[in-house]
Amino acid sequence: MKIFDGHCDVLYKMFMNPKLSSFLDSKELQVTLAGMKKSGVKVQCFAIYVPENIHPDLSFHAALHMIDLFYEKIIKPYKEIKLITSQSDLANLKDGEFGAILTLEGCDCIGSDLLKLKTLLRLGVTSVGLTWNFSNAVSDGALEERGAGLSRFGKRVVSTLNKERVWCDVSHLSESGFWDVLELGDYPFASHSNAYSLCPHPRNLRDEQIVALIERETVMGLTFVTQFLSGKTTATITDVLRHLDHICSLGGEDFVGFGSDFDGTEHCVTGLERVENYSNLVNELGKYYSSIQVKKFLYKNMAKRFPK
Repeated sequence: MKIFDGHCDVLYKMFMNPKLSSFLDSKELQVTLAGMKKSGVKVQCFAIYVPENIHPDLSFHAALHMIDLFYEKIIKPYKEIKLITSQSDLANLKDGEFGAILTLEGCDCIGSDLLKLKTLLRLGVTSVGLTWNFSNAVSDGALEERGAGLSRFGKRVVSTLNKERVWCDVSHLSESGFWDVLELGDYPFASHSNAYSLCPHPRNLRDEQIVALIERETVMGLTFVTQFLSGKTTATITDVLRHLDHICSLGGEDFVGFGSDFDGTEHCVTGLERVENYSNLVNELGKYYSSIQVKKFLYKNMAKRFPK
């Protein structure tokens, strides 16, 4: 079955370790081309995440560096990997071809400069997460104690994303910021979050937030970060299914997918340590859901709501 994965941090790992071996089959990466071929991952989102230890004056350059890595190390060397920036690109993927979507995880690197955001969009970014965990010029993040919503500049950012038909990613956002985006944004979605009612971590979404996303007919990607599944450093595929079942109980069968966060978490779900292990999840899904439902969860729900 085809899989659309809404989030990974391969670019961050490549940025932090320039000596990393190739994307083809590196043992140091959880997502590789070889692994995608084995697992059925047809489309993978690649996040630009600039770590906090990068000086603010250098953060935009770091983002540009990761974009260069995306094109030079992932797109260019492999003729079967195709850049995805539109629904037509998705529709035109052939058998044996794989889609790569460029995303931004946190607007810290743009500061308060809308031109920098527009530059990233022109370079192929088609999904923008407004914050990481803390505050920036756009909004507060999920772990910022103040809990503020969108700033005046943040509202201009959302307006720009609306105009350019770009996903506005609410994962990592404060609750106030979430509701601001639901009010102002045309293309909200959550790339990698789980259910707060099952695991009360501030990075997870409360039931009323999940229902709001469902009512907007957008999509939420369940993530494999163990702390967001079980609240512990260990979790199982059963934990993933618990969160999936809960989203479905809220009416989310057509509005839920997966955003693994491979290469962005230290602790792995047992049986989901690498992208090729997606087959273990597919096998478990098949025990409890119909083939039609499984296809929705793995690919169709995400692909259908890609906004461009």
